[in-house]
Amino acid sequence: MTQYLTTKEVADLLRIKERKVYDLTAKGEIPCVRATGKLLFPEAEIRQWMARQSDFGAFRPLVVVGSHDPLLDWALRESESGIANLTDGSLDGLERFANGEGMMAGLHLYDAELGEWNRPWLVDGFAEEPVVLMRFVTRVRGLIIGPAHANQVRTLADLPGLRVATRQLQSGTQSLFNALCDQQGLDPETMLMTPVFRSETDAALAVLDGTCDVAFGLQALAHRYSLSFVDIVQEEFDLLVDRKAWFDAPFQRFLGFCQGPDFRQQAASFAGYQITDLGLIRFNGS
Repeated sequence: MTQYLTTKEVADLLRIKERKVYDLTAKGEIPCVRATGKLLFPEAEIRQWMARQSDFGAFRPLVVVGSHDPLLDWALRESESGIANLTDGSLDGLERFANGEGMMAGLHLYDAELGEWNRPWLVDGFAEEPVVLMRFVTRVRGLIIGPAHANQVRTLADLPGLRVATRQLQSGTQSLFNALCDQQGLDPETMLMTPVFRSETDAALAVLDGTCDVAFGLQALAHRYSLSFVDIVQEEFDLLVDRKAWFDAPFQRFLGFCQGPDFRQQAASFAGYQITDLGLIRFNGS
């Protein structure tokens, strides 16, 4: 006999909310029958429907887009997940992810009005999408200072007249820096902005080699290159992951590695990093 599933069982099977199951039913997009006023779903047809959905434009490239993080870089390589890295800023990553150009995106976007990281940026555009926002790390960001100015720079107010490493406009780093300057009544035009550095590491290295005087960067990289550092903010770095990709082998291999001892040991060597909440689900689309 045909086995039938309830609405809740279908929601659990598809890993979506029951409300989404009702929406699919109302649109005629999912197999179902109605018996005595109750919706029932033939399991065999549901599984066939799932297979068709998987085959129809749902395959995303094994690429991380969005914001750059050096620990994430390391974990992708060491986990042998096969996931490549194409990071060019949080806002760029959101756009690429929405266009299907990656299976996950690194984000560190701050909403000053709500006082919250990353989640507010998803509520409108991704609430009905099969996505998951997962905590990766929290990390300390501030001013990485070259030796010539190590005793002069203590706050953002000390930056006018100095060469400050510029990041791309799509990056969460540049967006946050501009917002903090605005809060303090500072005009970035009074600083000697440089050519664009497209990663956290490149910006820190520019301070190390004297190309820049200061970078708004990560404590971990200041520590790595023995540069002075002033703590400004603790930020939350999350991964926005396609739900189908979440259950596929490459992401599971990466996630399993991040939950192991080698990753914990490496994270402990990154000054200002905390991984206590790694894996915490912060947003779940329909």
